Amino acid sequence: MPTFLHLAALVLIAALPAQSAHSQTWPAKPLRIVVPLAPGGGNDTMARLVAAKLTESLGQQVLVENRPGGGSAIASEIVARAPADGHTLYLVSTSFIAAPSLVKNLPFDALRDFTPITRLGVVPAALVVHASLPAKSAKDLIALARAKPGEITFGSAGIGSGSHFGGEVFRLATRIDMLHVPYKGSALVTTALLSGEVMSAVSNPISSLPHVKAGRLRLLGVAHPTRWPLLPGYPTLAESGVHGAETLIWNGMAVREGTPAAIIERLHAELLKAVNQPDVINSLAADGSRPMTQTPAEFGKFLRGEIARWRQVAKATGIQAK
Repeated sequence: MPTFLHLAALVLIAALPAQSAHSQTWPAKPLRIVVPLAPGGGNDTMARLVAAKLTESLGQQVLVENRPGGGSAIASEIVARAPADGHTLYLVSTSFIAAPSLVKNLPFDALRDFTPITRLGVVPAALVVHASLPAKSAKDLIALARAKPGEITFGSAGIGSGSHFGGEVFRLATRIDMLHVPYKGSALVTTALLSGEVMSAVSNPISSLPHVKAGRLRLLGVAHPTRWPLLPGYPTLAESGVHGAETLIWNGMAVREGTPAAIIERLHAELLKAVNQPDVINSLAADGSRPMTQTPAEFGKFLRGEIARWRQVAKATGIQAK
């Protein structure tokens, strides 16, 4: 009489041809990349660059679907409920790993319900202020904030975003009291900075650099231990005596848990090929960013570390969960 283990083995063997056949026919229809942010900004740019390259290499159209809101919870739930067939990709960033610390009763698990594929690109955050602010360096801004506790505002692309994280880490490192003002996307933060609606931001330098060069904004420091090769003319925060405020703004790709391993392997290879093509590298470099890829296991370890780091920041700063 067959034992339980024998029966389980037979079921597994029977399932393998079906999974293999499914993987061989992938992609069977257009794909979508779900982005948890509004159009515009570095993450959206990365998604569209990758979508164009995947469309060429896979022979199926790859569309970008922007689903902002809920600190990435809306986009995460969409992907978590999509079929695990490799046709729905998820561009994850800081808001994805911040959600478990900031949003109560999430209908998904950030680690259990998604399979990481690779990190895609990184750029250090930069401390930027309105040109009218009497601060020529990070030291000047710190002194100003200490003289006026709670009056200096910093904008972000939303609660849980990379720029929110950067601002909170800067506050912790310098022990200053600044007022957080969240917006719905990095483009709106730049608009608010230009109008003087907020005084500062620790964010992706992509959208602010043209205005820095025009003299409307001032870049006080790059949140990286050493000068960033793509922004060599700007000092680091460490050069102003600020240590422990290093913040990399990153993005990567994931899919729903349960996606066949063969599809994940193919996606990993295609994504690495896409972000390392010369025209993509040049497009990213123009925005101060560069590719940074990992194996699925390495990216998974990175995500676990970032979730733990955000929990520490949320606890230390008293950020309230929704």
